[in-house]
Amino acid sequence: MRRLILALGFLVLAAPAWAQRDGLYDVSGTNLDGSAYTGVAQIRSTGLVSFNILWRIGDLLVEGVGMASGRTVAVTYGMAQRPGMGIYQLNPDGSMDGEWTIAGAPAVGRERLVLRPEQPAAPAPDAPSAPPAAQPAPATPR
Repeated sequence: MRRLILALGFLVLAAPAWAQRDGLYDVSGTNLDGSAYTGVAQIRSTGLVSFNILWRIGDLLVEGVGMASGRTVAVTYGMAQRPGMGIYQLNPDGSMDGEWTIAGAPAVGRERLVLRPEQPAAPAPDAPSAPPAAQPAPATPR
Protein backbone atom coordinates (compact mmCIF):
# COMPACT_ATOMS: atom_id res chain seq x y z
CA MET A 1 0.00 0.00 0.00
CA ARG A 2 2.81 2.37 0.87
CA ARG A 3 4.42 1.80 -2.55
CA LEU A 4 1.12 2.56 -4.26
CA ILE A 5 0.76 5.85 -2.37
CA LEU A 6 4.36 6.82 -3.21
CA ALA A 7 3.84 5.94 -6.88
CA LEU A 8 0.62 7.98 -7.07
CA GLY A 9 2.32 10.90 -5.35
CA PHE A 10 5.13 10.76 -7.91
CA LEU A 11 2.65 10.78 -10.79
CA VAL A 12 0.83 13.81 -9.37
CA LEU A 13 4.10 15.70 -8.94
CA ALA A 14 5.34 14.68 -12.40
CA ALA A 15 2.11 15.71 -14.20
CA PRO A 16 2.98 19.42 -14.62
CA ALA A 17 6.05 18.45 -16.65
CA TRP A 18 3.69 17.35 -19.43
CA ALA A 19 1.77 20.63 -19.53
CA GLN A 20 2.18 22.87 -22.54
CA ARG A 21 4.61 25.66 -21.78
CA ASP A 22 4.08 29.39 -22.13
CA GLY A 23 6.26 30.92 -24.81
CA LEU A 24 6.97 31.18 -28.50
CA TYR A 25 6.87 28.11 -30.72
CA ASP A 26 8.20 27.59 -34.23
CA VAL A 27 5.39 26.10 -36.30
CA SER A 28 5.59 23.85 -39.35
CA GLY A 29 2.70 22.08 -40.91
CA THR A 30 0.68 20.83 -43.82
CA ASN A 31 -2.47 22.62 -45.00
CA LEU A 32 -5.72 20.86 -45.84
CA ASP A 33 -4.65 20.84 -49.51
CA GLY A 34 -1.31 19.19 -48.67
CA SER A 35 0.85 22.32 -49.10
CA ALA A 36 3.44 23.18 -46.45
CA TYR A 37 3.50 26.23 -44.19
CA THR A 38 5.68 27.66 -41.43
CA GLY A 39 5.11 30.32 -38.81
CA VAL A 40 5.18 31.02 -35.13
CA ALA A 41 2.71 30.56 -32.26
CA GLN A 42 2.52 32.12 -28.83
CA ILE A 43 0.97 30.25 -25.89
CA ARG A 44 -0.13 31.96 -22.66
CA SER A 45 -1.65 30.07 -19.75
CA THR A 46 -5.05 31.30 -18.56
CA GLY A 47 -5.78 28.66 -15.92
CA LEU A 48 -4.59 25.38 -14.50
CA VAL A 49 -4.99 23.52 -17.83
CA SER A 50 -6.28 26.22 -20.20
CA PHE A 51 -4.40 28.65 -22.42
CA ASN A 52 -4.68 31.18 -25.24
CA ILE A 53 -2.79 30.54 -28.48
CA LEU A 54 -2.03 32.99 -31.27
CA TRP A 55 -0.59 31.74 -34.57
CA ARG A 56 1.12 33.96 -37.14
CA ILE A 57 1.33 32.15 -40.46
CA GLY A 58 2.61 34.57 -43.11
CA ASP A 59 0.33 37.63 -42.83
CA LEU A 60 -2.47 35.62 -41.21
CA LEU A 61 -3.15 35.86 -37.45
CA VAL A 62 -5.30 33.11 -35.93
CA GLU A 63 -6.49 33.25 -32.31
CA GLY A 64 -7.54 30.22 -30.34
CA VAL A 65 -7.98 28.65 -26.95
CA GLY A 66 -6.84 25.29 -25.69
CA MET A 67 -6.91 22.80 -22.89
CA ALA A 68 -4.41 20.17 -21.81
CA SER A 69 -5.42 16.80 -20.39
CA GLY A 70 -2.52 14.53 -19.60
CA ARG A 71 -0.37 14.43 -22.74
CA THR A 72 -3.21 15.55 -25.02
CA VAL A 73 -3.86 19.17 -25.99
CA ALA A 74 -7.08 20.26 -27.69
CA VAL A 75 -7.44 23.66 -29.36
CA THR A 76 -10.25 25.57 -31.05
CA TYR A 77 -9.96 28.65 -33.24
CA GLY A 78 -11.92 30.67 -35.78
CA MET A 79 -11.13 31.13 -39.45
CA ALA A 80 -13.36 33.41 -41.53
CA GLN A 81 -16.42 32.58 -39.42
CA ARG A 82 -15.69 28.83 -39.62
CA PRO A 83 -14.67 27.06 -36.42
CA GLY A 84 -11.51 24.99 -36.41
CA MET A 85 -10.14 22.44 -34.01
CA GLY A 86 -6.92 20.55 -33.38
CA ILE A 87 -5.63 17.72 -31.24
CA TYR A 88 -1.97 17.58 -30.27
CA GLN A 89 0.27 15.17 -28.40
CA LEU A 90 2.69 16.71 -25.88
CA ASN A 91 6.22 15.37 -26.25
CA PRO A 92 8.72 15.11 -23.37
CA ASP A 93 10.88 17.87 -24.94
CA GLY A 94 7.97 20.36 -24.86
CA SER A 95 7.15 20.12 -28.57
CA MET A 96 3.65 19.21 -29.79
CA ASP A 97 2.57 17.18 -32.81
CA GLY A 98 -1.01 17.14 -33.97
CA GLU A 99 -3.78 17.27 -36.51
CA TRP A 100 -6.23 20.09 -37.21
CA THR A 101 -9.21 20.80 -39.43
CA ILE A 102 -11.91 23.37 -40.10
CA ALA A 103 -15.58 22.47 -39.67
CA GLY A 104 -16.90 20.98 -42.91
CA ALA A 105 -13.45 20.50 -44.48
CA PRO A 106 -12.87 17.30 -46.45
CA ALA A 107 -9.30 16.88 -45.12
CA VAL A 108 -7.02 17.09 -42.09
CA GLY A 109 -3.87 19.19 -41.71
CA ARG A 110 -0.84 18.33 -39.62
CA GLU A 111 1.23 20.62 -37.43
CA ARG A 112 4.32 20.60 -35.23
CA LEU A 113 5.07 23.24 -32.59
CA VAL A 114 8.59 23.45 -31.16
CA LEU A 115 9.25 25.66 -28.14
CA ARG A 116 11.96 28.25 -28.80
CA PRO A 117 14.83 27.97 -26.32
CA GLU A 118 16.02 30.72 -23.97
CA GLN A 119 13.15 33.14 -24.30
CA PRO A 120 13.08 36.48 -22.49
CA ALA A 121 10.49 37.01 -19.77
CA ALA A 122 6.94 37.40 -21.10
CA PRO A 123 5.31 40.86 -20.98
CA ALA A 124 2.66 41.64 -18.39
CA PRO A 125 -0.66 39.82 -19.02
CA ASP A 126 -2.51 43.05 -19.86
CA ALA A 127 0.08 44.15 -22.43
CA PRO A 128 -1.13 43.62 -26.00
CA SER A 129 1.16 41.42 -28.01
CA ALA A 130 1.36 39.22 -31.03
CA PRO A 131 3.98 36.70 -32.00
CA PRO A 132 6.84 38.13 -34.03
CA ALA A 133 6.72 37.98 -37.82
CA ALA A 134 7.20 34.48 -39.10
CA GLN A 135 9.35 33.26 -41.93
CA PRO A 136 7.52 33.85 -45.23
CA ALA A 137 5.00 31.08 -45.72
CA PRO A 138 5.69 29.30 -49.03
CA ALA A 139 2.16 27.95 -49.30
CA THR A 140 -1.49 28.73 -48.72
CA PRO A 141 -1.92 29.83 -45.09
CA ARG A 142 -4.00 27.82 -42.73
